[in-house]
Amino acid sequence: MFSKFISFVQESKQELRRVEWPTQAETTKFTIIVILISIGVSIYLGALDYVFTKILGLFI
Repeated sequence: MFSKFISFVQESKQELRRVEWPTQAETTKFTIIVILISIGVSIYLGALDYVFTKILGLFI
């Protein structure tokens, strides 16, 4: 049982050596993209919520 765990850790270390990690510039770029998309989606959903609330207010 313990030997399987050791084998798993060794194989995980080998896989992590093969991973191509993003550069700091790529990470920064992708982070900014995610933040901008999140802000855009929240504005869009907020606008829809506002419009539907106003429409619902007309019927009530």
